[in-house]
Amino acid sequence: MPGSDWVLHVDLDQFIAAVEVARRPELRGRPVVVGGAGDPTLRAVVATASYEAREFGVHSGMPLRLAKKRCPDAVFLPSDPPAYEEVSAHVMDVLRELPAVVEVLGWDEAFLGARTDDPEALADAARRAVKAATGLECSVGIGDNKLRAKLATGFAKPAGVYRLTRDNWVEVMAGRPVTALWGIGSRTAAKLAELGIGTVAGLARAEPAALAARFGPATGPHLRRLALGAGDTDVTATPWVAKSRSRETTFQRDLTDPEEIRQEVRLLARRVVEDVRAEGRPATRVVVKVRFVPFSTRTRGVSLAEPTMEVDRIEDAAVAALAGFDGTRAVRLLGVRAEFAGGPP
Repeated sequence: MPGSDWVLHVDLDQFIAAVEVARRPELRGRPVVVGGAGDPTLRAVVATASYEAREFGVHSGMPLRLAKKRCPDAVFLPSDPPAYEEVSAHVMDVLRELPAVVEVLGWDEAFLGARTDDPEALADAARRAVKAATGLECSVGIGDNKLRAKLATGFAKPAGVYRLTRDNWVEVMAGRPVTALWGIGSRTAAKLAELGIGTVAGLARAEPAALAARFGPATGPHLRRLALGAGDTDVTATPWVAKSRSRETTFQRDLTDPEEIRQEVRLLARRVVEDVRAEGRPATRVVVKVRFVPFSTRTRGVSLAEPTMEVDRIEDAAVAALAGFDGTRAVRLLGVRAEFAGGPP
């Protein structure tokens, strides 16, 4: 077949906010914030914000109350996951009509694998097809592997197309901070900074032995490969399946009684078990998330002796994970996540 093999990353712009605006066209052009029950006087966090709201410094994960302070004129809306799932499924069906293999990553993104001599034309076709079918805008990154395609999407936003390959990798990425790489967050960046590494170029030049000593024999070399732009090229049409099911609650008053906190964790665990059984896949690990006052979040997990859907075992595992936290601090949010085989490590 003519052409070369390419990976495209399709990312729906401000997806959740865009779905809400599509349902309420009168909100177009206004700052929109989605999260919790849509009431900024209650404790909850931002699920997503429209570009207009982001201009005021509003971003995902921010408390709704702070979002309200930064953007008093924003429209606050409750989160509606079933609606987002429905729109997402429609978008993925549209992408599957293109001459490409589609690998779904989640609600708002997918990889396309294609052999073509004009990847930009395919990217434009994807953007036009999604726009025509749903009214939603998307950005498309083009790469010679998944890592570069994913990063390219960031340069394509909003509603554009960008190509990032080995040919322009150094020019585009060398001077950027290590957090610009897919998979490196602030904690890993802080550890790299301790080694005197702050940029992608610095990480690419780092001694593999030093990275292995600091991060382990697998993770250390992996970080350097990220800085070199190495990545997987295999795009598969295997249906996307959830890696976990979770429930969480933000409390309108701080919890300080350890027994009350344990009971809330047990309640969340029982709700998660309902989701696990509906999924029909036993859990292999249970993770508890705690957000302490004022706003620091920690997680701890417990691996199960064997996969299970039994409520007592999942409850007990959640309580065991909870026991690893500081029991003297006030709590504003609790969450319980059941992970399936093949889920997050």
